[in-house]
Amino acid sequence: MPGGKLLLPESERLVFRAWEEKDWPFFAAMNAHPRVMRFFPAVMTEEESRSMWNRMRAELDEKGYGLYAVESKASGGLIGLMGFHWADFEADFTPCVEIGWRLVPEAWGHGYATEGAVACLEHGFSRLGFDRVYSFTACVNLPSQVVMRRAGMKKRGEFNHPKVAPDSVLYPHVLYMSETPGK
Repeated sequence: MPGGKLLLPESERLVFRAWEEKDWPFFAAMNAHPRVMRFFPAVMTEEESRSMWNRMRAELDEKGYGLYAVESKASGGLIGLMGFHWADFEADFTPCVEIGWRLVPEAWGHGYATEGAVACLEHGFSRLGFDRVYSFTACVNLPSQVVMRRAGMKKRGEFNHPKVAPDSVLYPHVLYMSETPGK
């Protein structure tokens, strides 16, 4: 990571950390879970998960931020991923820093996504120096849009995601953004 030690977000109930090889089975199983992946074009094969795993770990090393492993402090167990990603697909707002999250069903309904998103945004603005952070999801993904609003992000519009098939219900996306406080 640039400059040495990885700076990590902090929150009351969550631990953010770099991914370790021992986390691989959890990560692959989460990406293969139909409920977890219901707002994505498909569940991920083991090969697709390994490719994402390698990209995430490289991004943490190269940029000093990324999609962190997230644990519950109460249980000590992994509950998903959360953090930042450098999005560079073709759109009028890219390239940009994106905030995202993916949690296992057992972690849903406890406010973890909102708590983690707030912690990540604060970390991104105060410690990583981001000016703005975007989040986007399929228009049908109402749970993630609730998290975006609860985390203080504002809706900026809609777009058709270039990496999703035009005939898919997931093609239309909503775009949210948060800026450095005080802007």
